Amino acid sequence: MPTPVISIAGLTKTYASGEIALKPIDLTIDKGEIFALLGPNGAGKTTLISIVCGIVTPSSGSVIADGHDIVRDYRRARSKIGLVPQELHTDSFETVLATVSFSRGLFGKAPNKGFIEKTLKDLSLWDKRDTKVQELSGGMKRRVLIAKALSHEPEILFLDEPTAGVDVELRRDMWALVRQLRETGVTIILTTHYIEEAEEMADRVGVISKGELILVEEKAALMKKLGRKTLTLNLNEVMDAVPASLSDWPLKLAADGHELRYEFDANAERTGVSPLLRKLGDLGIGFKDLNTQQSSLEDIFVALVTEREPA
Repeated sequence: MPTPVISIAGLTKTYASGEIALKPIDLTIDKGEIFALLGPNGAGKTTLISIVCGIVTPSSGSVIADGHDIVRDYRRARSKIGLVPQELHTDSFETVLATVSFSRGLFGKAPNKGFIEKTLKDLSLWDKRDTKVQELSGGMKRRVLIAKALSHEPEILFLDEPTAGVDVELRRDMWALVRQLRETGVTIILTTHYIEEAEEMADRVGVISKGELILVEEKAALMKKLGRKTLTLNLNEVMDAVPASLSDWPLKLAADGHELRYEFDANAERTGVSPLLRKLGDLGIGFKDLNTQQSSLEDIFVALVTEREPA
């Protein structure tokens, strides 16, 4: 069994206003894993990583980062973690090189010009090393944030909504860098509300909604759920009940009997759609129109959340 690099147990956060930002969360993340935390805006993603990074104090529970308790052994735990925040707070009068070098020094790391140079080159920042941060474009400032987070060679890297408002070139550079980092054993946790981001990079995916971690799954299993499609047939005549002769298919009536719906796995070798349409023809059941709709991440959120809401 791999040793978890992050262990979260019973973690909660309730603000003074009474707002419950996090319900009890239990989660372990393995060394070298890329873990995507997915959820709509306001779901609690940033609160969760802010607690692990020591920025927000939890109401209860514990977090162990690479063997160090984030409260009792704050300095050593924090030295293991790099954070690329969502917001741009980099209107510095310092140059790019000085800013990134200073970040390394904050964690008590000895100067390492070679490492800083490589990091800046990997992020296409080397040519801008003598430019003041405040003079950079938004995309370049984002690159500086990533360089700062990597400056002290952390073993755990958090990326909070890394590609929100980011150009295609930076996205490509960032994913290349993430892959390089994971090859050296760095664990990466990213928060996002873009399913493509998780699909592109993650090994496992956690879904968070209203402060509750409602699903943690291998990416392949989640993608299988995303492969579900619904075929909707607009019937010529209203149907009171699904005929017994169609019991081979899990059909549902909708729109007061005007629609017949069939959910199937689009990735399956046999979807069952063709034989269903043939059978309907044999039975003389006509339809005016048909369409298929793919399950989206949002549909999965809605389905998962609805299951958990009291009736």
